[in-house]
Amino acid sequence: MPDQQQRDTETVTAGGEAPESAAQRRARRAQFLRELHEARELRDRVQPRRARAARMRQQMRMRTFRW
Repeated sequence: MPDQQQRDTETVTAGGEAPESAAQRRARRAQFLRELHEARELRDRVQPRRARAARMRQQMRMRTFRW
């Protein structure tokens, strides 16, 4: 029976196939992050008022943030 650390690092796919490697997981995560970034850019283009408000809120958060 594998120990806890090994079970945490190796995930089994839904089909019951072999555990995916760390490189496969990183590639899948990178693809997800690329698609998420693309979706956010699209949303910003089609909703410019909301995007501008979000930028303003972010700027206010950064102004009041203390290092």
